[in-house]
Amino acid sequence: MPPIPSPRTPVRAFGWRTLAVAAALALAAPSGAAAATAEPPQGPPGDEFYQPPAPLPDGVNGDVIWWRELPRQLGTKVYLVLYRSESATGQPIAVTGRVLVPTAEWSGEGERPVVSIGSGTRGIGDDCAPSKFQPDYERPLVEPMLQRGWAVAITDYEGLGTPGTHPYVVGRSEGRSVIDAARAATRLPAAGLSPDGPVAFSGYSQGGGAAAWAGELAPEYAPNMDVVGVAAGGNPADLAAVSTFLDGGVGFGFAMLTAAGFDAAYSELDLMSFLNDKGKETFEKEQDACVDAVFGHAFERLEDYTTHSPLEDPRWQARLAENSLGSRPQQAPIYLFHGTHDEILPRDQAEELRDQYCAAGSEVTWRTFPGEHVSTLLTGAGSAIDYLADRFDGEAPESDC
Repeated sequence: MPPIPSPRTPVRAFGWRTLAVAAALALAAPSGAAAATAEPPQGPPGDEFYQPPAPLPDGVNGDVIWWRELPRQLGTKVYLVLYRSESATGQPIAVTGRVLVPTAEWSGEGERPVVSIGSGTRGIGDDCAPSKFQPDYERPLVEPMLQRGWAVAITDYEGLGTPGTHPYVVGRSEGRSVIDAARAATRLPAAGLSPDGPVAFSGYSQGGGAAAWAGELAPEYAPNMDVVGVAAGGNPADLAAVSTFLDGGVGFGFAMLTAAGFDAAYSELDLMSFLNDKGKETFEKEQDACVDAVFGHAFERLEDYTTHSPLEDPRWQARLAENSLGSRPQQAPIYLFHGTHDEILPRDQAEELRDQYCAAGSEVTWRTFPGEHVSTLLTGAGSAIDYLADRFDGEAPESDC
């Protein structure tokens, strides 16, 4: 998808925020004997779109605060949405994302399916938001889904584009963003999607973790959502194990993003108290870093930037464990896939996640593909999409437990 165009003329945020609040009040106010059902307002162009009204209008998670239609792409209607969600600590937040709907009428049985996708790593700066950042490397998943007639929602996650630092790989935030993107898609009248239709979650790498987290959280967080399946690949399942693996490796920059993300989500972690002068300078300099900066830190070590390791601190250990996958079962069937030679996210911690889900009674299909981290998205995407197609068709999954 093309980058979001910049505004041609300045737009005062106050006016748009006032409009959003007024629209929310209109939704809540009765009109005669029945309540009004006003469409959410259209948001401002350019970067103003990503600045939510303060305070947020009343509503529930997944409500669309405002939206805009973007240029159509390859027979697909594209919408940019700002929607209501919840942070890792339960605070109300606004998150942006895209909703993609094929222009062709849905010809399958029942309602058009919706797949909510967690994006792979873009970085932590506002310009790294998936709706802004190019290239759009979810295409191996998204384009075949659209060709099958499915609608696709792609969250930007908390803090990417919107205010605050992105809580990178903080699963409790990312999973909620993925779930609420699906809700927002069905609550956007222009998209024409039913809230009663089947939903699936999918993603790879950071996005795989987010999709799996959405699957874990959905039974409690969105009990009325008809989640039929999850397809998650290259998953950061055990965050402590991943952080240790990355230390000194080619992907050390991802560990730096993780530290910044957890520090943003949980104030008690106090990352700055662990950093030496070099660490503090780097932390401040790379607050807006996108993924291309990550590999500039290849083969560095945590000790290069710290006076003592946060990985040995009980507060960090507790928060990493709290946001690691596998502490609860997947109620919908799940497809997990991983590269045999993944140099970023070790295969053994993904296998451990498979075993945890199996032990909890989840229906798990497990596949490995020869290759490293990036290539496995390309080789594994097709089978992941086929898996979700079978779930939408109501077929029983093959379990490898």
